[in-house]
Amino acid sequence: MRFMLLMIPKGYEAAPPGTIPDDVERVTAMAKYNESLQQAGVLLALDGLHPPSMGARVSFRGGKPKVVDGPFAEAKEVVGGYWLIQVRSRDEAIEWARRCPASDDEMIEVRQVQEWSEYPADVREVLKPDLTAR
Repeated sequence: MRFMLLMIPKGYEAAPPGTIPDDVERVTAMAKYNESLQQAGVLLALDGLHPPSMGARVSFRGGKPKVVDGPFAEAKEVVGGYWLIQVRSRDEAIEWARRCPASDDEMIEVRQVQEWSEYPADVREVLKPDLTAR
Protein backbone atom coordinates (compact mmCIF):
# COMPACT_ATOMS: atom_id res chain seq x y z
CA MET A 1 0.00 0.00 0.00
CA ARG A 2 1.24 3.44 -0.86
CA PHE A 3 0.64 6.39 1.42
CA MET A 4 1.35 10.08 1.17
CA LEU A 5 2.56 11.74 4.35
CA LEU A 6 1.67 15.38 3.80
CA MET A 7 3.57 17.88 5.96
CA ILE A 8 1.36 20.84 6.93
CA PRO A 9 3.43 23.56 8.62
CA LYS A 10 1.36 26.17 10.46
CA GLY A 11 1.81 29.64 8.99
CA TYR A 12 3.26 28.38 5.71
CA GLU A 13 0.18 29.65 3.86
CA ALA A 14 1.51 33.19 4.40
CA ALA A 15 5.21 32.49 3.80
CA PRO A 16 6.87 34.93 1.38
CA PRO A 17 8.24 33.73 -1.94
CA GLY A 18 11.59 32.01 -1.65
CA THR A 19 11.03 30.76 1.90
CA ILE A 20 13.15 27.68 2.39
CA PRO A 21 14.22 25.72 5.49
CA ASP A 22 17.34 27.32 6.96
CA ASP A 23 17.52 25.83 10.46
CA VAL A 24 20.48 23.46 10.11
CA GLU A 25 19.60 21.52 13.27
CA ARG A 26 16.02 20.84 12.10
CA VAL A 27 17.14 20.03 8.57
CA THR A 28 19.69 17.58 9.99
CA ALA A 29 16.99 15.85 12.05
CA MET A 30 14.71 15.65 9.03
CA ALA A 31 17.54 14.28 6.87
CA LYS A 32 18.10 11.50 9.43
CA TYR A 33 14.38 10.70 9.35
CA ASN A 34 14.45 10.59 5.55
CA GLU A 35 17.46 8.29 5.69
CA SER A 36 15.63 5.95 8.09
CA LEU A 37 12.73 5.73 5.62
CA GLN A 38 15.17 4.92 2.84
CA GLN A 39 17.10 2.34 4.86
CA ALA A 40 13.84 0.60 5.79
CA GLY A 41 13.05 0.32 2.08
CA VAL A 42 9.70 2.13 2.34
CA LEU A 43 10.56 5.49 0.78
CA LEU A 44 9.40 5.98 -2.82
CA ALA A 45 9.71 9.76 -3.11
CA LEU A 46 9.90 12.94 -1.07
CA ASP A 47 10.08 16.65 -1.73
CA GLY A 48 9.59 19.98 -0.08
CA LEU A 49 7.29 22.49 -1.75
CA HIS A 50 7.75 26.20 -2.20
CA PRO A 51 5.13 28.34 -0.42
CA PRO A 52 1.76 29.10 -2.01
CA SER A 53 2.96 32.66 -2.73
CA MET A 54 4.97 31.10 -5.57
CA GLY A 55 2.17 28.81 -6.75
CA ALA A 56 -1.05 29.06 -8.68
CA ARG A 57 -4.45 27.43 -8.51
CA VAL A 58 -6.40 26.37 -11.56
CA SER A 59 -10.14 26.01 -11.08
CA PHE A 60 -12.67 24.78 -13.63
CA ARG A 61 -15.98 26.45 -12.80
CA GLY A 62 -18.26 26.25 -15.81
CA GLY A 63 -15.78 23.98 -17.59
CA LYS A 64 -13.25 26.76 -18.24
CA PRO A 65 -9.89 26.82 -16.52
CA LYS A 66 -9.24 29.91 -14.42
CA VAL A 67 -5.78 30.58 -12.99
CA VAL A 68 -5.24 32.45 -9.72
CA ASP A 69 -1.71 33.19 -8.56
CA GLY A 70 -0.80 32.66 -4.91
CA PRO A 71 -0.83 33.44 -2.11
CA PHE A 72 -4.39 32.30 -1.46
CA ALA A 73 -6.18 34.40 1.14
CA GLU A 74 -8.72 31.68 1.94
CA ALA A 75 -6.09 28.99 2.65
CA LYS A 76 -5.88 28.01 6.30
CA GLU A 77 -3.58 25.01 5.88
CA VAL A 78 -1.22 24.21 3.04
CA VAL A 79 1.10 21.35 2.21
CA GLY A 80 4.77 22.18 2.67
CA GLY A 81 6.16 18.85 1.52
CA TYR A 82 5.47 15.16 1.26
CA TRP A 83 6.81 11.66 1.51
CA LEU A 84 5.46 8.84 -0.63
CA ILE A 85 6.00 5.53 1.14
CA GLN A 86 5.09 1.91 0.52
CA VAL A 87 4.13 -0.02 3.62
CA ARG A 88 1.95 -2.98 4.62
CA SER A 89 -0.81 -1.06 6.40
CA ARG A 90 -2.31 2.27 7.42
CA ASP A 91 -1.03 1.64 10.94
CA GLU A 92 2.53 1.28 9.62
CA ALA A 93 2.16 4.54 7.67
CA ILE A 94 0.93 6.29 10.81
CA GLU A 95 3.82 4.83 12.78
CA TRP A 96 6.28 6.33 10.26
CA ALA A 97 4.50 9.69 10.56
CA ARG A 98 4.79 9.49 14.36
CA ARG A 99 8.57 9.08 14.07
CA CYS A 100 8.99 12.33 12.12
CA PRO A 101 10.96 14.97 14.03
CA ALA A 102 8.27 17.60 13.38
CA SER A 103 7.89 20.71 15.49
CA ASP A 104 4.91 21.89 17.56
CA ASP A 105 3.60 23.93 14.63
CA GLU A 106 3.66 21.10 12.10
CA MET A 107 1.17 18.34 11.35
CA ILE A 108 1.32 15.32 9.05
CA GLU A 109 -1.75 14.13 7.21
CA VAL A 110 -1.57 10.44 6.23
CA ARG A 111 -3.47 9.58 3.04
CA GLN A 112 -3.59 6.28 1.19
CA VAL A 113 -2.95 6.41 -2.56
CA GLN A 114 -5.72 4.98 -4.73
CA GLU A 115 -4.47 1.89 -6.50
CA TRP A 116 -5.49 0.89 -10.01
CA SER A 117 -6.83 -2.44 -8.71
CA GLU A 118 -9.35 -0.61 -6.47
CA TYR A 119 -11.23 0.94 -9.38
CA PRO A 120 -14.32 -0.78 -10.80
CA ALA A 121 -13.65 -3.04 -13.80
CA ASP A 122 -15.28 -0.66 -16.29
CA VAL A 123 -13.12 2.22 -15.05
CA ARG A 124 -9.97 0.09 -15.16
CA GLU A 125 -10.70 -0.60 -18.83
CA VAL A 126 -10.24 3.09 -19.67
CA LEU A 127 -7.26 3.58 -17.38
CA LYS A 128 -3.86 2.54 -18.54
CA PRO A 129 -2.28 0.38 -15.87
CA ASP A 130 1.21 1.38 -17.01
CA LEU A 131 0.42 4.95 -15.94
CA THR A 132 -0.79 3.91 -12.49
CA ALA A 133 1.48 0.94 -11.74
CA ARG A 134 4.59 1.58 -9.71
